[in-house]
Amino acid sequence: MKLFEIRKRLDNFRHDTPDQLRDELAKLKKEQFNLRFQKATGQLEKTSRVREVRREIARIESILSQKSSAA
Repeated sequence: MKLFEIRKRLDNFRHDTPDQLRDELAKLKKEQFNLRFQKATGQLEKTSRVREVRREIARIESILSQKSSAA
């Protein structure tokens, strides 16, 4: 993912409600689970996606904690 794409997604996340962020977080955790299974069975083609998903989860969790402490 390129830097401008990351910043654009972060801006979108910051404008989302906490419920929308939790939904996105659940979707990413499910994808992370599936990627782990693909890796274990040797079917994972795009190995960089594991790292991208992990970082995306961290970004969303950070934004959620910022929103909860601001409220």
